[in-house]
Amino acid sequence: MAALTEKKAPQRKRPINGTKPHKTFKKPRKDKTRPPAPSELPSSLLVQDDDPDFPRGGASVLTREEIAEARAEAEEEFERESKKSKDTRKNKGAQKSLAEAVDDFGSLFGDGVTGKLPRFANRITLKNISPRMKLWGVIIEVNTKDLVIGLPGGLRGYVRAEEVSDIIIDDGNKDSESNLLCSIFHVGQLVSCIVVRVDDDKKDGKGNRRIWLSLRLSLLYKGLMLDAVQDGMVLTAQIKSIEDRGYILYFGVSSFTGFLPKSEQDGGVFSSGQHLQCVVKSIDKARAVAIVNSDADLVSKSAMKDLKGLSIDLLVPGMMVNARVHSTLENGIMLSFLTYFTGTVDIFHLQNSFSHATWKDHYNQNKKVNARILFIDPSTRAVGLTLNPYLVQNKAPPSIVRTGEIYDNSRILRVDRGIGLLLEVPSSPIPSPAFVSISDVSDEKVTKLEKKFKEGDYVRVRVLGMRHLDGLAMGTLRASALEGSVFTHSDVKPGMLVKAKVIAAENFGAIVQFSGGVKALCPLQHMSELDILKPPKKFKVGSELRFRVLGCKSKRITVTYKKTLVKSRLPVLASYADATEGLIVHGWITKIEKHGCFVRFYNGVHGFAQRSELGLEPGSEADAAYHVGQAVKCRVISSAPASRRISISFVISPKSGRSSENDVAKLGSIVSGVVERLTPAAVIIHVNGNAYLKGTLFDEHLADHQGQAVLLKSLLRPGYQFDQLLVLDTEGQNLILSAKYSLINYAKEIPSDLSQIHPLSVVNGYICNIIENGCFVRFLGRLTGFSPKDKVTDQQIDNLLDAFYVGQSVRSHVLTFNGETGRLKLSLKQSLCSSSDVSFIQGYFLLEDKIAALQMSDANNSDSSWTRSFSIGSLVEGEIQEIKEFGVVVSFRDHGDVVGFVTHHQSGGVNVEVGSVVKALVLDIAKSDGLVDLSLKSELVTSACVDGAKKKRCRSTSTDLQLHQTVNGVVEIVKENYLVLSIPEYNYAIGYASITDYNMQKLPRKHFLNGQSVLVTVGVLPSSCSSGRLLLLLKSAGDVSETSRSKRARKMSSYTVGSLVVGEIIDIKPLELILKFGTGFRGRIHITEVFDNNHAPENPFSKFKIGQLLDARIVAKLEQSGKSGKGYQWELSVRPSLLTGESMKIPTAEEFNFSVGSIVRGYVVKVDGEWVWLTVSRSVMSHIFVLDSSCEPGELQEFQQRYSVGQAVKGKIISINKEKKLLRLASCPSSSVSGSSVDHEIVKVDIQENKVSNVDCAEHIIRGDIVGGKVKRILPGVSGLLVQIGPHLFGKAHYTELIDTWVPQPLCGYHEGQFVKCKILEITRSLEGTLHVDLSLRSSLQDIQSVDSTVLDNNLNTHIQRFEKIEDLHPNMDVQGYVKNVTSKGCFIMLSRMIDARILLSNLSDGYIENPEKEFPAGKLVHGRVLSVDPASKRVEVTLKTEMKTEVAKSDASVFCNLHVGDVISGQIRRIEPYGLFIAIDNTNVVGLCHKSELSDEPIDNIETRYKAGDRVVAKVLKVDEERHRISLGMKKSYIGNASDAPIISRHGTADGSFDGISTVDDTLLALQQNDDLPHAERMFGCDNEACAVLEPAETRASVLPLQVVLDDSDGSDLDNVTVSQEIVNLTDMAAKKSDRRTKKKAKEERELEISASEERNLQKDIPKTADEFEKLVRSSPNSSFVWIKYMAFMLSLADVEKARSIAERALRTINIREEGEKLNIWVACFNLENEYGSPPEEAVKKTFQRALQYCDPKKLYLALLGMYERTEQHKLADELLERMTKKFKNSCKVWLHCVQSFLKQDKDGIQSLVNRALLSILREYPKRTDLWSIYLDQEIRLGDVEVIRALFERATFLSLPPKKMKFLFKKYLEYEKAHGDEDRIEHVKKRALEYVESSLA
Repeated sequence: MAALTEKKAPQRKRPINGTKPHKTFKKPRKDKTRPPAPSELPSSLLVQDDDPDFPRGGASVLTREEIAEARAEAEEEFERESKKSKDTRKNKGAQKSLAEAVDDFGSLFGDGVTGKLPRFANRITLKNISPRMKLWGVIIEVNTKDLVIGLPGGLRGYVRAEEVSDIIIDDGNKDSESNLLCSIFHVGQLVSCIVVRVDDDKKDGKGNRRIWLSLRLSLLYKGLMLDAVQDGMVLTAQIKSIEDRGYILYFGVSSFTGFLPKSEQDGGVFSSGQHLQCVVKSIDKARAVAIVNSDADLVSKSAMKDLKGLSIDLLVPGMMVNARVHSTLENGIMLSFLTYFTGTVDIFHLQNSFSHATWKDHYNQNKKVNARILFIDPSTRAVGLTLNPYLVQNKAPPSIVRTGEIYDNSRILRVDRGIGLLLEVPSSPIPSPAFVSISDVSDEKVTKLEKKFKEGDYVRVRVLGMRHLDGLAMGTLRASALEGSVFTHSDVKPGMLVKAKVIAAENFGAIVQFSGGVKALCPLQHMSELDILKPPKKFKVGSELRFRVLGCKSKRITVTYKKTLVKSRLPVLASYADATEGLIVHGWITKIEKHGCFVRFYNGVHGFAQRSELGLEPGSEADAAYHVGQAVKCRVISSAPASRRISISFVISPKSGRSSENDVAKLGSIVSGVVERLTPAAVIIHVNGNAYLKGTLFDEHLADHQGQAVLLKSLLRPGYQFDQLLVLDTEGQNLILSAKYSLINYAKEIPSDLSQIHPLSVVNGYICNIIENGCFVRFLGRLTGFSPKDKVTDQQIDNLLDAFYVGQSVRSHVLTFNGETGRLKLSLKQSLCSSSDVSFIQGYFLLEDKIAALQMSDANNSDSSWTRSFSIGSLVEGEIQEIKEFGVVVSFRDHGDVVGFVTHHQSGGVNVEVGSVVKALVLDIAKSDGLVDLSLKSELVTSACVDGAKKKRCRSTSTDLQLHQTVNGVVEIVKENYLVLSIPEYNYAIGYASITDYNMQKLPRKHFLNGQSVLVTVGVLPSSCSSGRLLLLLKSAGDVSETSRSKRARKMSSYTVGSLVVGEIIDIKPLELILKFGTGFRGRIHITEVFDNNHAPENPFSKFKIGQLLDARIVAKLEQSGKSGKGYQWELSVRPSLLTGESMKIPTAEEFNFSVGSIVRGYVVKVDGEWVWLTVSRSVMSHIFVLDSSCEPGELQEFQQRYSVGQAVKGKIISINKEKKLLRLASCPSSSVSGSSVDHEIVKVDIQENKVSNVDCAEHIIRGDIVGGKVKRILPGVSGLLVQIGPHLFGKAHYTELIDTWVPQPLCGYHEGQFVKCKILEITRSLEGTLHVDLSLRSSLQDIQSVDSTVLDNNLNTHIQRFEKIEDLHPNMDVQGYVKNVTSKGCFIMLSRMIDARILLSNLSDGYIENPEKEFPAGKLVHGRVLSVDPASKRVEVTLKTEMKTEVAKSDASVFCNLHVGDVISGQIRRIEPYGLFIAIDNTNVVGLCHKSELSDEPIDNIETRYKAGDRVVAKVLKVDEERHRISLGMKKSYIGNASDAPIISRHGTADGSFDGISTVDDTLLALQQNDDLPHAERMFGCDNEACAVLEPAETRASVLPLQVVLDDSDGSDLDNVTVSQEIVNLTDMAAKKSDRRTKKKAKEERELEISASEERNLQKDIPKTADEFEKLVRSSPNSSFVWIKYMAFMLSLADVEKARSIAERALRTINIREEGEKLNIWVACFNLENEYGSPPEEAVKKTFQRALQYCDPKKLYLALLGMYERTEQHKLADELLERMTKKFKNSCKVWLHCVQSFLKQDKDGIQSLVNRALLSILREYPKRTDLWSIYLDQEIRLGDVEVIRALFERATFLSLPPKKMKFLFKKYLEYEKAHGDEDRIEHVKKRALEYVESSLA
């Protein structure tokens, strides 16, 4: 509510006292979300709203007509309102003031509307709240999907979960959706929110409204810019992410973010998405980041500062402001704040919550107060403030009182006329304010409060609720409210009777309200005893009814109006603990299942009544007797409160019955009974032998076959006798029966308890339920097992209902069972559960006879005598009646109702005509249909018995066949469920075999053809139990070992390895065939056992089909299968070589005959990541790495798509692991470039027999191979690429070997993970055995077929040529290269991977180059010309100058010819070094060295104190080395004095005038004169110090790789970041390198001494005394550790330890990364600092040390830390460090030496063992160091242990060393034996030496 408009109308003054009448401005009520139209607003408001749109000059945007129209409308409205007010005044008279008060009380007033003071303070109500309002609130509920916010004035708002945040919150929890709000918000948290919308709810006609809020900061801080954020401002932020050092904050805008350091957080741990208030500490405008602090105390004290141009949009609820009292209002005060804004404070938000009637006396005008913004209405510019002390401190007011509590002695503090009473409630621990509205002070209407209530009176009040943000309780004084039993949700108890009033009736139920105001729901199903669809008429709005409470959960109360429950006097069951056995209660049915009913009681308690406890009549169903929602009386049978289970019964008083327990049939017993009646789903049976016992036979238990069960049910009539029924279960006096033949036949084997279950057994049962995940199989009683979906069938199916039906008879295989949990896991797979007998078809034919008998009994003509004339296998005569397409119909003279039928297959080729009489054989009889199947086949007819003699043959036929005998059968007829077969071997006996099984009734059946030959086993011989039929069991070929041809045929066969079997293919998998053979035997044929290796096709299984018979030989026997338990698993083979004879040798799995390099074939098993796995044989696997599969990048990219399971792949063996029986193959052999002269020397690798070497991956790689590679890493700078060429083998592609042409950026075409084609250039191995492989990615070196190398253009050859040998280079040759590194003296370029070249600074360009590093960055392509080539030192010098007159920097030979020893020369000092002076001889470009020992006859401590660069001196030539171009000079007075007669070579020439002076010194030397790095310059120009090393011979240096010998020993020469393996060098090379290292080390030490001395002199001359002086010094010498350490010491002298630490960190960041020694000095200084001032020192030093290890050489750092420990005498820490060092640097002599010294200083024991450890460690690293061996042997000889000494000699003499070294060892060995041994030992040594000589010669 800003007064910005006052400046635009200064002539209008606002009255302070408010004497003038104030005309209110009311918001329109019709549309709260729509802004008012211009016609509805006063003209002043129009001007205010349109002010920003004014054009320059102040002209109005409205036309004259629009302005006139607006004024007319305003005047008309004013007149109308004036007239209306007069009428009101006349009619209401004295009520005018009250009406105005009420009207103004609900309005919002903003400043600048009328310029007059309002009468009342602004209040937020449901009437004036509107969208876009900003409110302050407190969280009072945190729910799963929303928040409930307490708003000003006691309003409630709701925040949906999606309105909580702008950013996506992910707390990493799987259940984040349910606990997200709980994790980031808590009850009592103050939040700033904005109104999104207000929903009208006019269901009850009262116009209730629901307020929807948003906490999204993008809406709250809309338009906030970083410029408006100031230090000290309090902002609400949301944690966007959690980082290591703090939290990233989100303010709702994208223009800037915030950062909260963890050091600044206010305790606790914040989570992502959490809202918090923070204070801005600083602003980083460059990065648009505000650094904040979340300290609660700081936030509560931080007030908003007055900012220029502050708008109302930047005001946020909860913001603290400094305000002044402007004036007092009737119900509050008005404050002014932030210069331009005013706001009002409601009377309930004053500083004193217990304010009296004289509260205005405490708020004088201009009184200063601290206030917080309570709400902001942008539309009216109204601002509400609060002075509540809790809210001002940024805390939510406490809620001490609870709703429903009654307080007796509550004192009246204030009486607000016409509004209500303010009370002081005596709550504990402190009193609480409460307010009673005028409507709640009494049950009767009260108009004048001041007459009935006085201040100071005590009243009895009941708390109605809380205004949480105001800290105010709402109460009532009504007597009815004080007496009511239900006042809050906590008063409601389950089961209690209540009276409630209906306030709404809907289709889902009725909303009722208790007397205390609590609402409840009466669901539709509880509004009546009956099942109704709409509310009854009794439920009228306003009617008062009696209900019983069902439950109260989460403040949701449900009640019931069911008369049974309301009037019930039984106990209320409201918890599981109350359910005691025998308790009788009322409940109501919630669900009815086939097996029982679910019943609910009060408070959510559930119970279950089993079917047997429902009191049902036999045959009746539960859903017919009961309905959902019915109130029932129940008896508790048992209760388990822990598992929340209650068993109940609807039988309240169980009858004892007239039969005893002995009369009740037991489970699994067989009974008989008579059909009493039929029901739609079952048959009611009267059990014989017991007049009171009845049973229920459900329809699905009438038969094993579903079709027969349906047919039998249709034929059953009351009185039918069932001879055999199985008792499945008992339900009281009612039995559950089954007539299934499968269950009756196996009744004794069916279990009724888990104890009767045996693993891997097969039991019969029936399916009781089918769900999506599997089938439930039930046995006797309630014993049930579960078969998962993947264990149901052999073939995968989608819908189980397509394979099984409820009630189906099944055979189940027991997989597992758990006695504790009672869980039984089964399998219904046919392969495991196939029938072993003929019970399935036997029951089928027996029931067929019963059904036929029932049908004949129902028919009028029940003559069944015709069946006697047609017996199976008998001959009958008949007449051809009709010939049809599918067969011949035959009629019989004596049996007119019987029809015979002959199929074409059974005609036997006999031509028949209609009317002819034929003799036929009876194959099958269908008694129920009167149909006879006949055959005219001659072989069947002639075999039939027609007289007595033939009957004898029939008997012989039946007696010849034996049970379980396996015979061959021929299919005669294929029926729907069975086959009719004939057995030719046994006089064509007719038999029947089922083509399905218990578990296969709904699954597809196997197809058979007429005439097909099958193998069958005799199951049942013809008898009455088989309906006179011969019943057979179909067997697959794999189940029968051999066909029995005699009476003594064996039932089973035993097999051994080598046996030949006949098997049937039952499954074909990608890598194996599954066969069945013998009786229950199974075997597999591996894919490699189909053909011999030389004749194996690509797909060995292509010619095989399921069901095909194969001859196979057993080659191995496996362990017994744990799944089926049927026989054993066998390994079979059908390889032709094994099938030719039985006596041949069978290969075993243990044989492993493979050799590296041979070619093998394998079949893909799987493709896993970067490997493809193959099977080579039954027991041998192989794998191919992705990079070994091809060398073409395209094929490597599609690696996984190129291979499929079962695919045949050929490969070459490259490694063998015998232990794992694993081969590694390369599918494509390594190819070399044709015609190349590369030496194909294979790198030999020793492979142990059972262990794969760590470098065996390189054994198949040779120089010149083309291989596939994968870019592993792009190395920094110009180091090239690291390319993977094997699983653990990597090669390096040099920067010049990436592409053929010279291009500016050769790396741009490569990325990590890219497949490339590489060529092996070179393979080397270091002493440690590490392989180093050099690669080339240049296509010109690879095998390109499209371009013939012999016809390549010469220009192309020149363009892509890389110089591998230095001899290929010669002066004036044009070359190209890449810049390797740049120094201040020039740069180095790479001409190839073998050759680098140097370019001096003077040769970089024709012109002057100010910054060489910038002009020539690393990797830049340059074109130059060779100046000079030195093959001996492998040095090449190149120039980039284009001018032809460039001179080569070299010494004139004539100068050295004219200079002689003893000549006195004059010159100028060019450089001063600690070891001497460099003097430029006049008129030459020659520089000579005068060593410091030759400067004076007296010793000189400091050369620089006596000489300066530029001084002219006279010296004597002491030595001239013309070969090396070096001159040694002397300046001693004795030299000059003795040579006074000698001619002085002046700058004008020689003494004799014959020496022609040289004009000037070389430009490069002039440039080098200004550089401090003189040793580098000396080496570049052939000069060196006093110990000048002799150059190695050319032949020695030529054998060393260029990467091992630095071209120029400059500080700037870059070493590759990737570790490269070094080549073994000879002893001469090692000696040369050793000498070079010593020279470098000495030069480095002298250089460091020089720098240290120079800096010390500078400090002594002008020692810094302030921090500023030190800052100047470190800026001038940023890389000097000496200066930085002095600076640290200065700060420590001032006791500023933290500053010293910060200086050390600055030094580490500032010192150049190349200055490793300087950085190391700083780290050592940090060690000393932390050791002295760390907290604790030991931990501080360790942390610093761990940091330093990431940047420094570990060995140097360890030694530095050890030195500090030793200096400070921390021996324990030093010993621990030494122990680690000896393990980490076990090959370092220096480390072992320190360890020995430590032992000696501390007088420890074990020195000798330590020395032995050291020597052994070093010898393991350097086994060919004979000097070490000599020391070790001498040491042991001194100790005198003969056995140890001889063992060492034996070990040493077995080394592979050069003859010279071996001679030394043998000689030493012989000398020892001569001194301490006997003749035998001496002869032994001589013999060993002779063996060595012979082996060397061999």
